[in-house]
Amino acid sequence: MKKIEQWVRPNIRQLKPYSSARNEFSGEASVWLDANESPFNLPYNRYPDPLQNDLKEKLAKQRGVMPENIFLGVGSDEAIDLLYRIFCEPGRDNAVSITPTYGMYRVCADINGVEYREVPLKKDFSLDCDAILQTIDTHSRLLFLCSPNNPTGNVFPAIEIERLITAFDGIVVVDEAYIDFSSRPSWIRRLNEFHNLVVLQTFSKAWGSAGVRLGMAFASPDIIGYYNQVKYPYNISDLVQRYAMEMLDRENEVRRWVDEILSVRSRFVERLSDIPMVKTVYPSDANFVLVKMVESEKIYLRLVTDGIVVRNRSKVALCGDCLRITIGTDREMNVLLETLKSYS
Repeated sequence: MKKIEQWVRPNIRQLKPYSSARNEFSGEASVWLDANESPFNLPYNRYPDPLQNDLKEKLAKQRGVMPENIFLGVGSDEAIDLLYRIFCEPGRDNAVSITPTYGMYRVCADINGVEYREVPLKKDFSLDCDAILQTIDTHSRLLFLCSPNNPTGNVFPAIEIERLITAFDGIVVVDEAYIDFSSRPSWIRRLNEFHNLVVLQTFSKAWGSAGVRLGMAFASPDIIGYYNQVKYPYNISDLVQRYAMEMLDRENEVRRWVDEILSVRSRFVERLSDIPMVKTVYPSDANFVLVKMVESEKIYLRLVTDGIVVRNRSKVALCGDCLRITIGTDREMNVLLETLKSYS
């Protein structure tokens, strides 16, 4: 078993991270004269806790991990981007993922000058583990698996993900942005088994907080330590930290939201299947469904004209003639259904 350090870029291993007085001081102070802040407009005049310690303590108890297993970023996108900075040497290393999947894995690779290798899913949207392993070489540093996947909505079997984690000589990232809508358990429970595993989650979906931009990465303390070295000093504002602390107290309410979304999804799928232009509604473990339609691009443009915005995925690999439809309220889904019926 390799140590994490062997995968880390040499310049990151040698990096002396920026350190503020907030990093160097612990405890309570009555006079703060270290950061050139204004003494006026409390509490917004003060820089936030750079390591979000109170929030991580609360989140750790809820998720059943240690605070040292948690990185908090500006959405999951920051956590994805920093993985490239930590582990991938531009112009030399590569990242591997599936297609179709979340587009930011490629965007972050391109921004960081890292080769991005795509392995198509099978026609039923299942993993082709053999093809993935054949695509990997000695310069493959990251493997991204979105499960439940976006835009297909399906969860990949644990036995297949475990096979890839154990076989891959690098960091395996399981993106669980939609895990709250699935009956499958989170990979967070197995962090202690796999030192090369990173699990991504977010406040944007089930927690109804996309506008707050708060993502989570769960991993070994070694990986989290490198995250903390390369992140910007005060990446999560005090306002966001306070909001997230309050949201964690609303866990039961969030569970009710999830139950309602799943109930609406079930009713919507049942009614959607009766519309003649709908060819296939793919099974989903997420808060959206992928729908194959006759002349989907024309339908998409008509919906936009009628003020209804869905996601056109018809040009994405394996998703020809498909629209991705987010599950909203019963009223919103009924408006969509009645509008689609009017096109028939």
